[in-house]
Amino acid sequence: MKLIALYKQPDDPEAFDTAYFGQHIPLIKEVPGLLDVKAVKPTRVLVGEDAPYLIAEMSFADKDALKAGLNSPEMAAAGENLDSFAKGQYTLMMGEDQP
Repeated sequence: MKLIALYKQPDDPEAFDTAYFGQHIPLIKEVPGLLDVKAVKPTRVLVGEDAPYLIAEMSFADKDALKAGLNSPEMAAAGENLDSFAKGQYTLMMGEDQP
């Protein structure tokens, strides 16, 4: 099961990257049940609309592990941190890998 975050283009990409990779990711890595976290910066749109600035994918064993992680104090701390520099600039969703 995945928790996926799409981030809009920030006003100050350098400040965003410093806060995101220096503060937010270390907090996310403390979330119980998290198996892996990956961040991807699209570099070029080949077809379609503008791409997000950043895509993050957080992996959990199953839906119950994801729900537990979402309800943890560690996720609350990570969410507060994220809102301190990116409030209103992201979309958060759950998804399942498909065969």
